[in-house]
Amino acid sequence: MPLLKKMGGRKTPPPEKPASDARTVRLEKEQPAAPSVPGTRQVKPEEDVTPSQMTRPMDPDALEGQPTGPAAAEEAPRSPTLSVGAILEGRYQIESVLGIGGMSVVYRGRDLRFKGVYRICAIKEMIDRSPNSQTRGITLKNFEREASLLATLNHPAIPKIYDYFVVGGRIYLILEFVEGQNLEDILEESLEPLEEERVVRWAVQICDVLSYLHNHKPEPIIFRDMKPSNVMITSDERIVLIDFGIARIFEADLKGTMIGTEGYSPPEQYRGVAEPRGDLYALGATMHHLLTKSDPRLETPFTFHERPPSSLNPDLSPQLEGLIMKALEYDVQQRWASAVEMRSALLDLAHLDIADLRPGGVPAAGPSGGERMLWSFECEEEVRASPLIYNGVLYVGAYDNNLYALDTSAGKFLWKFPTQQGICSTACSWERFVAVGSEDGNVYALHAQSGQVQWTARTGGPIRSSPRVLLDALFVGSDDQNVYAFDLRRGEQIWTYRTWGAVRSSASTAGRVIFIGSDDGHIYAIESRSGELQWKSRTGLPVVSSPVTAEGMIFVGSWDSYLYALDQNSGWPAWKFRTQGRVTSTPLVYGSRLYVGSSDGNLYCLETRNGKQVWKFETQSFITSSPQVVGGKVYFGAGNGQVYCLQAESGREVWSFQTGKPVTGTPAIEEGVVYIGSMDQRVYALRA
Repeated sequence: MPLLKKMGGRKTPPPEKPASDARTVRLEKEQPAAPSVPGTRQVKPEEDVTPSQMTRPMDPDALEGQPTGPAAAEEAPRSPTLSVGAILEGRYQIESVLGIGGMSVVYRGRDLRFKGVYRICAIKEMIDRSPNSQTRGITLKNFEREASLLATLNHPAIPKIYDYFVVGGRIYLILEFVEGQNLEDILEESLEPLEEERVVRWAVQICDVLSYLHNHKPEPIIFRDMKPSNVMITSDERIVLIDFGIARIFEADLKGTMIGTEGYSPPEQYRGVAEPRGDLYALGATMHHLLTKSDPRLETPFTFHERPPSSLNPDLSPQLEGLIMKALEYDVQQRWASAVEMRSALLDLAHLDIADLRPGGVPAAGPSGGERMLWSFECEEEVRASPLIYNGVLYVGAYDNNLYALDTSAGKFLWKFPTQQGICSTACSWERFVAVGSEDGNVYALHAQSGQVQWTARTGGPIRSSPRVLLDALFVGSDDQNVYAFDLRRGEQIWTYRTWGAVRSSASTAGRVIFIGSDDGHIYAIESRSGELQWKSRTGLPVVSSPVTAEGMIFVGSWDSYLYALDQNSGWPAWKFRTQGRVTSTPLVYGSRLYVGSSDGNLYCLETRNGKQVWKFETQSFITSSPQVVGGKVYFGAGNGQVYCLQAESGREVWSFQTGKPVTGTPAIEEGVVYIGSMDQRVYALRA
């Protein structure tokens, strides 16, 4: 149930009319809410819905029960039974009514046990409607079981339950008070469909918590009622799932109640079948609604194929549309196999930064500014990787599966090495060798002059992390969730360290420790020889940005929109700076300044000491490219296909060069020349 509700924003509906056929079991259609009144958002209680709309997501069994007569369906709204100032259990003081539903009242309360702090909580009051003492005992036992189960859940996207008790025949839950706004209200306030980047960012988080629930032991937990009004967004863009439907346990003996909300619920849920992929269908329906403003509750169920998102929102990228439509397949077997798989697809999509996938999102014209271009080399597919310059040779991977070696003076082709999948990893070098990771899951060590294989090391997933060398070991992350250490001479595995997300960040080193991020939202500090964890620090979302070290600090970006400054020895945050978009770009420290790009379209210059903004430069397109500073100038690429040169001190533009597609990689600069790749399939050499 929504724990946040603003008072006076939505009228209580009249009691539900009796069903015309008491033997008919159906999902009732939830009507869209009336426009809300502007005001402060508070924790919202259960929406004013009929009993047929209530859910019991914690029960993995099939739908229970048969319909009863009309009397069971009619239920008048409740009124508050507790006055402001009342104290429950000598501990919880009522401060205000947050909202009223047909089965419960939710209050804002204060926990008086904490004398020195002001600790607020949400207090949900429910009434036991069971007809006799025997059934009341059964429902109370079921409630205790499910409340205890919820109490064992530990995930940042699930509100915590602190306490429950019975007073005067009424049952109370004490829950975490969640400040925020639900997605339905956010959509109502928007004149247009919501931005793709925000929706994908939220969907990644939702998949994360669904995966946690679906893999719960000893039994999986199915949410069963995914919809915009059941997803809260906090002020820092973190999602919190609400309405876990514990109140539903008290409807166990009311026949005819169904699970879910028409329009969002999958077809099998109408048949009483609840399984994890049903939650993915409902997530797809939620994303469809957010991206089109087409309310599925007003449409015939299961007709999403008749109104694909792009027919209502032409600016939607085809890749995201395909992802959503797969989640909305009528046949369960045709959907995403798991929340993990769907999350991975969302991360793959977001890794490209959706703006470059939209129709007309990037100029189709070829490169401009020929007077600055020294040469260009055309590959057979997109170039997303960053080039490496080593002994007068440029090494760069492309999505035609090849690692290319080019002469830096004229762009002359020297050799190419074919892998089995695309390459977005940046090569590294040592002695006579270069090494690169491929999405085929292998690290290849090649002779720098001839391209001949010296050794190959296999991981369990695609490699999008770039290998790094420290002493006699090579370190790289893999989408199989592991960080690997390989012997440089023979390619033998020294150790692996398991994270809980794909590792697309690249390692940095300081002393005997490597630092690397993971899609599980953590930055890890790992001892380079033993693979033992020294510390880890959590951010709100995946960390694709690569950490950099300077002056005893670690600087790294996160998809939660923040740039973090962490103590190198402990991982404790010294400061964090918020941008308005994902930070995939790897920061660069130059003197006392730090430079980093964001998907909000800005390149930021900050003070390393305190994170204070010095200046920002707006490109009006995403930036995943990591800046480089040479000779007092900062160079980087952007999603609009431009390569920029700015004054490092002031942020003033010196020049820009237009390529034909987004520039996602990082420039390499040597002897007055900027080398950089573009998704227009070319590698460019530009006068610095």
